[in-house]
Amino acid sequence: MDVISHTIMTSSLFIKAQRMTLSALRGSTLLPVLLIVIAMLSIQSGAALAKNLFPLIGAPGVTALRLGLGALILCIVFKPWRMRIQGNRLPLLLYGLTLGGMNFLFYLSIRTVPLGVAVALEFTGPLAVAIFSSRRALDFLWILLALTGMWFLLPLVPLDNDIANVDMQGALCAIGAGACWALYIVFGKSAGANHGPATVAIGSLVAAVVFCPLGAYFADTSFLSPAILPLGIAIAILSTALPYSLEMMALTRLPAKTFSTLMSMEPAIAALSGILFLGEHLLLTQWVALFCIIAASLSATLTAKRTRITDSAQS
Repeated sequence: MDVISHTIMTSSLFIKAQRMTLSALRGSTLLPVLLIVIAMLSIQSGAALAKNLFPLIGAPGVTALRLGLGALILCIVFKPWRMRIQGNRLPLLLYGLTLGGMNFLFYLSIRTVPLGVAVALEFTGPLAVAIFSSRRALDFLWILLALTGMWFLLPLVPLDNDIANVDMQGALCAIGAGACWALYIVFGKSAGANHGPATVAIGSLVAAVVFCPLGAYFADTSFLSPAILPLGIAIAILSTALPYSLEMMALTRLPAKTFSTLMSMEPAIAALSGILFLGEHLLLTQWVALFCIIAASLSATLTAKRTRITDSAQS
């Protein structure tokens, strides 16, 4: 019930954000940052709900429901058939494939790995984008701070038997999802610049066409049960339709390195979601890690704001 209430709340925020004018979007640095935060809250709440469904229909089945229903919702909202797809279509295709691969591998990961730890491992992808696209020493300072947080968050040193024993296969799936996440950022920015917000609908459709049959093949036969469908719709909204729409709006208005560093909040939000919905409690050192990661994200936000002002003054 808490997740359903969160769905209604985040959907309301999304509608309000959509009503803002394009001129306000162009002139605001805070708005795309806010959209990213809402997207992360939504996607991690959806991940917690999805993990609760794993014992019933399995991770592949949840993946198929999420991608299929999410693509349907996004197509209804954005009507991608009205788009004129011009220019290079390859970034759009790769965006959809990496989106689907990221979802599939992530759900395979959280079958055996705590949500906060899995997202921290997955974050190696966006962090790599931030490292390779940085040019100033100040950018590396925030990356170093985020890495420090990840060092304490990951169970590299045995701290507790229930948390330190991370399944290796699940960890590798999380790292693979991180690689897809890095490519999702790169290709998503390129595809979104060419095709606008409706890009996410086409990308989700590509992901659904490729990964829904794969997920359905490995899923439990009950994944199409009418009793499961409402939960599948909630997961599709929280984990796909809402956050990817918001991320696409933000991704086309922020530099790739700023977007990537801001996403360092994701492990912290995932850990909080794990506590609230899954009972996955954290140690003191892991709370210190969350503080470091959030501090890096806030610092990156402030740096992005100053950079945008400086760029405007130069032009």
